[in-house]
Amino acid sequence: MNGPHLPLSGVSIVEVSSFVAAPLCGMTLSQLGARVIRVDPLGGAADVQRWPLAPTGTSIYWAGLNKGKLSVTVDLRSAEGQRLIQRLVIEGDGIVVTNASFPWLGHELLAAQRSDVIHVQLVGRGDGTTGVDYTVNAATGFPLVTGPVDHGGPVNHVLPAWDVCCGLYAALAVVAAVRRRDQTGAGARVSLALEDVALATAGNLGLLTEPQVTGTQRQRLGNAVYGQYGQDFISRDGVRFMVVTLTGRHFRDLVDVTGTGPAVSALAESLGVDFAAEGDRYRYRDVLTGLFATWFADHTGDEITAALSGTSVLFERYRTFAQVAASPKVTANSLFSVLHQPGLGEYLAPGLPAAFDGAHPASAPAPALGQDTAAVLTEVLGLTAADIARLSSSQTIGTTAHD
Repeated sequence: MNGPHLPLSGVSIVEVSSFVAAPLCGMTLSQLGARVIRVDPLGGAADVQRWPLAPTGTSIYWAGLNKGKLSVTVDLRSAEGQRLIQRLVIEGDGIVVTNASFPWLGHELLAAQRSDVIHVQLVGRGDGTTGVDYTVNAATGFPLVTGPVDHGGPVNHVLPAWDVCCGLYAALAVVAAVRRRDQTGAGARVSLALEDVALATAGNLGLLTEPQVTGTQRQRLGNAVYGQYGQDFISRDGVRFMVVTLTGRHFRDLVDVTGTGPAVSALAESLGVDFAAEGDRYRYRDVLTGLFATWFADHTGDEITAALSGTSVLFERYRTFAQVAASPKVTANSLFSVLHQPGLGEYLAPGLPAAFDGAHPASAPAPALGQDTAAVLTEVLGLTAADIARLSSSQTIGTTAHD
């Protein structure tokens, strides 16, 4: 699904960004149909060569977060270059998303020239100081409840969760601001702090409420699931599984398939508990795991998969990224389509996870750095070929062979 049927078709957005959150916001808006113009300094922003790199030297990371955008490169330090970016916002649709703190790209300056401007600013912390995913994560408690039960220090997870959440919140803010402007004509100044996203999430999940209300705080659980029965197991042939039982039916099915009914009943009677209650399943998770682990250790991964597939139990094998990429989860999933990306070749790339009318909007390739500079400045600002030649000659803008 592409083209004029997408929800944001006809909306144009200027993105001045780097790293994860702001580029993800722009890419999400692009997948929803918006025309997103990413503006970089000459030679690219700090993320243009971020790892991993393909053998050609192309950043796999950069290509992944900039699919479907147009690329403009400008000397952001020059007054003329800064004015060009201001004009792209003001003379375009009046929408800008940025994680940079350039005074010349501030809301007040732009709003003085266009009252209905939508300005979305991503920052590290709510007080305006800097912060990145790993530092924000460290400051909000998560690394101290992540990892093995007996581990003493912090454990950082590999997923940049706050960057991802922040980017998606920012995309939602843009959509909401556009809708309000369509209804009222009012612009918007939106500020979104990475740390506030993490703090809000911790609060919404009860992790910050718990110490305030009960005087306790979450402890490390390893691979167990808080408040429910969930645990990882290993098969006879070394396959690891994650198993989760959220309901009484799930738990009964796990007991039945593992043949532990008499032992579980005797355990419940001796402890005076009811394993139909999720709290009791959670409290006595370790002893229950000891009962179930024997069955897993006596069966191969394929046998376990076949047995659990006939039940309501929630389970999945642990897989590497390489295994996932080669599996039907990717190769037979309509979310993915073949993308030819210059510098990377052909591969299966995800589109928008949300399906509209049964179809996932597909991704277009990421642009070469600066490839659309002349075309965008000509279309949006009405610059002539002579203007482009002068700006290129003075190194105010960057152009490529694509222009």
